Amino acid sequence: MTTYFKPLTSEQAPAEAKQRLINAEKANGFSSNLLGVLAYAPTALEMYQTVSEINSRSSLNVQEREVVQLVAATDNGCSFCVAGHTALAKNKARLSPETVQALRDQTELPDIRLNVLSTFARQALLTKGAVDVQTTDAFFNAGFTEQNALDVLLGLSLATLCNYANSLARTELNSQLAAHQWEPKNA
Repeated sequence: MTTYFKPLTSEQAPAEAKQRLINAEKANGFSSNLLGVLAYAPTALEMYQTVSEINSRSSLNVQEREVVQLVAATDNGCSFCVAGHTALAKNKARLSPETVQALRDQTELPDIRLNVLSTFARQALLTKGAVDVQTTDAFFNAGFTEQNALDVLLGLSLATLCNYANSLARTELNSQLAAHQWEPKNA
């Protein structure tokens, strides 16, 4: 696959992005190619990291946030983000292997509540927020709140930047994520 943006290292990045890349590498244990791509536009890198931190404080728990991220990544066809969020879903969120596979396959989730969330997030993404009444009612009937609904949109907004940036750049997958490689069905 042709890549269009060679990920920048902290040494190559514009001054405004250097420390952000250094800090991320220390936190992650490796230099993420996504962040190296975003470093071409220091404000894009800042936005991604800032919104990521804000998203981590949303009303959705870590499992729910990873459901939203994997829904967006699969629907947007972002192989890099599917691999990255598969690793997070398994290792940090501790989602079941069946749930992670269903998210990757874009099929019904075995957990009813997470399936309702997945359906809501997918419809919010595909309809630009105009979720139908039946799906919205199911979301609220599953115990989700108005705050949760808006936090789904927060997660989708975060996903949009990284999904689109990776698609534009055709970001090469880091070797640390190779075990979680994924390709869209229509690739």
